[in-house]
Amino acid sequence: EVQLVESGGGLVPAGGSLRLSCTASGFTLDDYAIGWFRQVSGERHELVACIRNTDGYTWYRDSVKGRFTMSSDISKNTVALQMNSLKPEDTAVYSCTADVVSSARQFCFGVGHWGKGTLVTVSS
Repeated sequence: EVQLVESGGGLVPAGGSLRLSCTASGFTLDDYAIGWFRQVSGERHELVACIRNTDGYTWYRDSVKGRFTMSSDISKNTVALQMNSLKPEDTAVYSCTADVVSSARQFCFGVGHWGKGTLVTVSS
């Protein structure tokens, strides 16, 4: 079974930190771009971070730069999103995605595998 499972969400006060994990099963992440999307109820999914495991390239949305950091542990088939200095506007369901890296697609477009998400709530 091909699956992505997120963990690490929870309730945290503003200024606090959380570390989200995304673990793949049924496939390995070596040749994938792994993204973290977030969604507030009633709004579109928003890509906040991406790591391309083929070369280690990372991308962050401006609103989270300097606060969020992605990393990969290929040996554990896992990627993480370290979130520091959290703000109430970071509250959302966070989902990880995996897109195969090819000559045609080299970014986190969210057209491949999706996890079910983990809820992050930042209180003010």
